Amino acid sequence: MKFLDQVKIFIKAGNGGNGCVAFRREKFIEFGGPNGGDGGSGGSIIIKAVNGLNTLVDYRYAQHHKAANGSNGSGNNKTGHAGKDLILKVPVGTQVYEEDQKTLLFDLIKENQEYIIAKGGGGGLGNSKFKSSTNRSPRKFTYGKIGEELIVWLELKLIADVGIIGFPNAGKSSLLSISTRARPKIANYPFTTLNPNLGVVNIDDREIVLADIPGLIEGAHNGLGLGDKFLKHIERCKSIIHMIDITEENLTDKYKIIRNELKSFNPELMKKKELIVFNKIDLINEEEKKEKIANFIKKTKKKVYDISVEKKINVKSLLRAIK
Repeated sequence: MKFLDQVKIFIKAGNGGNGCVAFRREKFIEFGGPNGGDGGSGGSIIIKAVNGLNTLVDYRYAQHHKAANGSNGSGNNKTGHAGKDLILKVPVGTQVYEEDQKTLLFDLIKENQEYIIAKGGGGGLGNSKFKSSTNRSPRKFTYGKIGEELIVWLELKLIADVGIIGFPNAGKSSLLSISTRARPKIANYPFTTLNPNLGVVNIDDREIVLADIPGLIEGAHNGLGLGDKFLKHIERCKSIIHMIDITEENLTDKYKIIRNELKSFNPELMKKKELIVFNKIDLINEEEKKEKIANFIKKTKKKVYDISVEKKINVKSLLRAIK
């Protein structure tokens, strides 16, 4: 399924039905009173967060959404039928912004959370509502109210327990692939992953949602490599796996570049729990591995995990550390 995390849509709630002008016309009742019914109210538009969706792609080609109008009132004081509400289903984690893309209207972070984004117009009044002691046969009625209409932006921020971050081609997608049923595209070149991927890993009878965030590079917070689009998904992850290719020359520099990008995008990201993982240990000898890890720990004072996703070395112990 094509991933889409931002879309602009036009929404229009239903108009209310008009009130009715009618009078009683029955045998033996020569001058029946007014009995025009009210119009039905228009349908509202509701945005609802549901599980089972992880993209907004359904709204890419269906960008206009209108709820049903209310029916007009009729004689015998019959109120018109109300217009049916229109429910727009979106993934959990969807944010609703005004047209300016800055004013947040609502943040749908729980399943079945709903938000009435456009209210249907009220129905008009029939002439029976205008009967009085001085006006026994009013011909006055009111039109139904116009339903609300507006343009909004839907923006999806994935919600996951753990986000896997790092430079392109560090092995993030491979880790997601071998530990979950997710099947992201995997190849030996940078920027293979162009969209975030979600997978569920079962660790000791506990389900944990992993998010494979496309590779970040220096300047990502300014949009380089589409980084600003990917960094926002990390805001929703409870914790982070920072994956680094151990065959790189300067591991400390690589680590600090990504950390600086997180800090520049949103300083709050620095507070998230983090596991540092060196991948591809099968590509270097044991002595070089120990030396690189010792150097990194000396400079950063951080604990690290060393794995090989390709050979499945130490992956189980990493998953338990994630739990």
